[in-house]
Amino acid sequence: MENNQWQAYFEERLAAAKLQFERTIDCKHTEFDDLYPYMTEQPQFFWYKRYVAWQELLTIVQTVSDLKLDWHGLFTETQIKYIEKKVMDAKVLDNWYEEQQEGLETGHSSNKE
Repeated sequence: MENNQWQAYFEERLAAAKLQFERTIDCKHTEFDDLYPYMTEQPQFFWYKRYVAWQELLTIVQTVSDLKLDWHGLFTETQIKYIEKKVMDAKVLDNWYEEQQEGLETGHSSNKE
């Protein structure tokens, strides 16, 4: 594969992992729910699901970085800092959308295109 094909492939994978993580923040259905349908009634399942999605996102970012491809374009500056720190805590969950929401309120998008 050529470099631009790899870039396109990993951008697609990264976008999917980001969406999956964001769906866990929003407590929406994910692929993980289908794997463990009997666990959805357990409160700790939502936290576990978030950690799994976060780890998937970090793994893809690490792979893209190892291949010297750009991954920053899909994320805000704040999200990039969280990813680079690699630690998911309440601050990440509380502020993941912060810049995007501010952009919507002011009529500007903070998300990099």
